[in-house]
Amino acid sequence: DWGFAGDYVEAMWLMLQQDAPDDYVVSTGETHTVRSFCELAFGRVDLDWEQYVKVDERFFRPAEVDLLVGTHAKAKKQLGWEPKTSYPELVNMMVDADV
Repeated sequence: DWGFAGDYVEAMWLMLQQDAPDDYVVSTGETHTVRSFCELAFGRVDLDWEQYVKVDERFFRPAEVDLLVGTHAKAKKQLGWEPKTSYPELVNMMVDADV
């Protein structure tokens, strides 16, 4: 999951405000690839990611799960929580913090 830690901390705080403990999935409910991260991050600084990143299939996991997405429906219903920071905003924040 590619989510903003600040959003997740807010979810944790809301969990702690409940009368009884419970289990929640804290996630964005979205899936993104490392390729899309590279496209956005390098695009933020006007660079072509393919000029800097090498893909080596030897490091691909042979038994990788094709799709794994969390749902924060219970957290939204019971805590009123949902992520506020979008994936592109998160990538921009990360790049901006390092340039």
